[in-house]
Amino acid sequence: PYPRIHFMLSSYAPVISAEKAYHEQLSVPEITTAVFEPSSMMAKCDPRHGKYMACCLMYRGDVVPKDVNTAVASIKTRRTVQFVDWCPTGFKCGINYQPPTVVPGGDLAKVKRAVCMISNNTAVAEV
Repeated sequence: PYPRIHFMLSSYAPVISAEKAYHEQLSVPEITTAVFEPSSMMAKCDPRHGKYMACCLMYRGDVVPKDVNTAVASIKTRRTVQFVDWCPTGFKCGINYQPPTVVPGGDLAKVKRAVCMISNNTAVAEV
């Protein structure tokens, strides 16, 4: 939404190893919460130390819009994700119904659903 904001922060969930794969799949609210955790970030910074300026959530797999809306509403009501005061707290969301793919013989477990987040966060200044 703000083209002049250059430094993005990406995150992906769930990251589960093939050896430690869960027997039951994670739900949409669980992966949505997980994608905001520092352990899911692709850069070594803690987004809880900063504020979000923009946030885009891209879901893949067995995901329906109702579950996405519920998960995003839950994130907003918990107030754990903070936005700057000059930016609306809107989330841009997308859904691709094809399940996530894995590299055959790779380290990641095959999952039914996943989410990738691209955001602008002031905490990226830590990097």
